[in-house]
Amino acid sequence: MRTLCADDEGALGAAATALRSGEVVVVPTDTVYGLAAMPDRPEAVQRIYLAKDRPLRLPLPVLAASLDHVRQLGVAISDAAAILSARWWPGPLTLAFGFSTTGTRPPWLAGREEVAVRIPANEFLLALMRTTGVLVVTSANRHGEATSPSAAEAGSHLAPHVDLVIDAGTLDSVPSTLVNVRGPGAVVEREGSISSEAVAAALAHGV
Repeated sequence: MRTLCADDEGALGAAATALRSGEVVVVPTDTVYGLAAMPDRPEAVQRIYLAKDRPLRLPLPVLAASLDHVRQLGVAISDAAAILSARWWPGPLTLAFGFSTTGTRPPWLAGREEVAVRIPANEFLLALMRTTGVLVVTSANRHGEATSPSAAEAGSHLAPHVDLVIDAGTLDSVPSTLVNVRGPGAVVEREGSISSEAVAAALAHGV
């Protein structure tokens, strides 16, 4: 397992190369460290499940660099989703979307009823995804355990399934807030950095 600092000159290229090669990478986000893979590399995705001991029935969330990336997933963007994404993206808000009946989703999302998506406010990760496209990224911890704010600890807890660790120092240990927007409204399924009250206020005022 290799470790590079996020501000190292070659870190961005090394992370992109590793991901395209089907490797699993610990990356910094604007909340906690994440475990990342290319979504169309099934063996890499499987290694994330193995590293975390995550039940296969729990789909992995997706991170994107832009709204165009999100639209390319074929999701249905409701009025509530549009309001919340405009208010908090990039940022610590994850939205669980259903799929559009007219859009085209990538093959790796076949059979799914929904997909959880976020645009993170982390320049390294955004730059990485502008190169690789969307990534499946989940918190860098064993399933059900706390996420370490340290990149080195996160990587060591998930070895030997991690190939590269990008170290950006100590990160916030509070995860994103998850809101389900599959229907016409919005349901907070996990409260994190953004409170349920703030989500309700944004929806009430349309901002």
